[in-house]
Amino acid sequence: MRQKGENMNDLNLILTVPYGLIVATSLGLEGFAKHRSPGSAKYFRGKTIQVDLALDGDKPAYRFLDEGGWRDATGDAIAALAAVRSGKRTKTALSNDGFNVTPLVAYKRLVLAKTGGHLLEMGPPASLLPFVNHACHEELTTDQVARSIGRPVPAVRTSRLLMIVEPIQLLVMTNLTPEEYAWYVTHRPGKIFRQVMFTELIEEDHEVVAASRYEEAREELAAKPTKKTKVIALGEFLDDVPFHAWVGYRHEAQGGLYVGDRNGISLWPFPTTIPRSWDVHDG
Repeated sequence: MRQKGENMNDLNLILTVPYGLIVATSLGLEGFAKHRSPGSAKYFRGKTIQVDLALDGDKPAYRFLDEGGWRDATGDAIAALAAVRSGKRTKTALSNDGFNVTPLVAYKRLVLAKTGGHLLEMGPPASLLPFVNHACHEELTTDQVARSIGRPVPAVRTSRLLMIVEPIQLLVMTNLTPEEYAWYVTHRPGKIFRQVMFTELIEEDHEVVAASRYEEAREELAAKPTKKTKVIALGEFLDDVPFHAWVGYRHEAQGGLYVGDRNGISLWPFPTTIPRSWDVHDG
C-alpha cells in the first residue's frame, strides 16, 4: 500500500499495535504486513494496527516522549533506518512499548491489518476536542466530567462498550462519551494512561465474554453515581472482535479508532467505502 509517487526505495518507520514494535522497513505498509503475517486467517490469528510514522529524511520527524533515559529511542530509530537504507528489508528500532513513547502527532497514516496481511487505510484523522482543563479526581460524576471538558451534559446517558487496544487490551463498559472517556483515563489519579487508543463496539459478543459480565457491569454503573467505567475483561480482543463490529464501520454512527492523550482526542474514521476485497477476507 504505497501512495502515488512513492518510490520503492522510500523508507517507513512503522508502529505495530498492540505489540508496541517500531520497525524500519523498505517494504512499504502492504509489504511489511505480508512479511509479518502468520499466514491464512483460516488457521492463524494475528490482526494488527499499523501506524506509519512521520520521517524527516532518514530520521524521525518528531521527538519521542521521555522515558527516563533507560534507552535512546531516537538513536535506535535512526540506526534502524540507516540499516534499511544500506540494504536490509526490515530492522527493529524498538522491540517494546512503542505506543507509549511515540507522540500522537507522529502518526502520518493508520491502517488496519487482517491476519493474512490485507490492509484497510483509515480516513484522515479529525481532532474532536482539545483538553484544556487538567483537574481530575476519581469521585467526579459523569456530568462533572462533561463540564470539565467543556461539553454539554447529555440529556440521556447510555452505557457504551469500548475495546481498549492500547496501552493494554481491555473490554470496558462506560457511561461516558468517547471524548469524556479519553479525558478521564488520561487524567485520573492512580490508574492514568499516558496515551490511549480505543474503539466503540456495536454490541455485546457473548462468545468473547459471558453475558453475565456485561449485565453486572451495567448494574454497577447504574447503582453508583461516581462509577464511570467498569472493566469487563482482559484479553486479546483485537483478534477476537471482527472489524465490522466496530461502531462506524458501516457509517451508522460516528466511530472508528480514537486516540488521545492529556492534550486532546482525535478520531481516525473508516473510509467512505469499504472495498469488497477487504470485506470478504477472514479476520
